[in-house]
Amino acid sequence: MAEYELDCLGEACPIPLVKAEKKIEELAIGDILIVQIDHSCAMKNLPEWARKEGHNVEIEEVDDGEWEVIIEKTK
Repeated sequence: MAEYELDCLGEACPIPLVKAEKKIEELAIGDILIVQIDHSCAMKNLPEWARKEGHNVEIEEVDDGEWEVIIEKTK
């Protein structure tokens, strides 16, 4: 299991989602993708997409208005 970070700070929707979709395709099952975001739209759309795709998702607020969306690839 490997862990990858994707820095999307300062990027508005749909850029974080598009980047996460592309990156998750490159990962092996069980790998973790940590997407750093600071845009409330991405905070809603990114976890929603990942869950719909069947991946495990956790969200951590690391600072005021900054989050890490932690996605474990499951398929």
